[in-house]
Amino acid sequence: MSRKLRINGHSHLLPYPEEIPDFMREKEIFWIDEDKKYMLQKNWKRPVTDSSFFLDEKLEWMERYKIDHAVVLNLSQLYGNGLRVEEMKKALRFQNDFNANVQHKHPDKFTCGFVVHPAFVRSALWEIERCVEELDLKLLCLPTHYMDSIGTWRCIFDEENEPIFELASKYNLAVEIHPYDGEKFIKLENTAWRFHLIWMLAQCADAYHFLTLNGYPDKFPNMRVCFAHGGQLAQINLGRRIQGFDGRPDLFEGKTHPRKSVGHKNIFFDTLVHDTRSLQLLLENQKSKQIIAGLDDPYPLGEMESESQSSYPGKILDLALEEKIITSTEKDEIWEDNVLQWLFGDDEKAKKELVNKILG
Repeated sequence: MSRKLRINGHSHLLPYPEEIPDFMREKEIFWIDEDKKYMLQKNWKRPVTDSSFFLDEKLEWMERYKIDHAVVLNLSQLYGNGLRVEEMKKALRFQNDFNANVQHKHPDKFTCGFVVHPAFVRSALWEIERCVEELDLKLLCLPTHYMDSIGTWRCIFDEENEPIFELASKYNLAVEIHPYDGEKFIKLENTAWRFHLIWMLAQCADAYHFLTLNGYPDKFPNMRVCFAHGGQLAQINLGRRIQGFDGRPDLFEGKTHPRKSVGHKNIFFDTLVHDTRSLQLLLENQKSKQIIAGLDDPYPLGEMESESQSSYPGKILDLALEEKIITSTEKDEIWEDNVLQWLFGDDEKAKKELVNKILG
């Protein structure tokens, strides 16, 4: 019997400064300073808070914490919102090619995602086809919200995007829903990290709201959606949504009842909720098979080693086991089986192929 794997379903990776094309810096779209201290965009910069943002250091970090494999999402800064069309296409293509190269060179260590911009559906469909057919990428990364072609902000699960979901279902894709850009359409001053601590979670809850109301988990049966950060506010908000649906049916004509999607086999949530009480609510709402291990490394809101936070990668699941919130079997499934189910659905051959690559 082979050992159980530890697969991290939510990770990020920065290119080294020299890997970023000149046009990205010239257009101030995104770049890294030469000293690898900051990631930058026009009128924005953020410190690189851990060396494991970069590939070689990431591999060392994974070995140190016995993480066998990581699912690398696209960078949130490269969703392309607000860019001119040609610049957006080039930036997203760079991201997708970068991730494909990482996966190609290290198939035992990384499964990587790709990103498209929903405002331009036809172009998005072409890029999905390219990424799946040519680059062998099987994970579609989408933002909770995006700016459309006339400058209006929309939820990703808008009915206009159904062709994207139809193609994702055709290709049996896993889909990651991740929040960003809240400060661009929520008219509040960006202080005290409010958009990362509060509004990102609200953005995920909003996207979950429309995924379920539109009945997409059943309409697109081979598309499996995972929400970042445990879809944390979606869990505490479930009762309010149910009461609202029942109390004002006139506002939900033609929509699917929220109860129908609770624990749905095509909806997953990662474990990055920061405390065991939140994890327990997630488990009670959605059941353990819909939960995947997700560290959101190397960001400081991820599950990183931290003396001040008494934290380390995998701590939330260790605590949950200690507090008897989960069993040891469920813990193993969250680290391995559930991640594989999200990535590949019922494609047992693909699961086995990845496991064999990891085990060598």
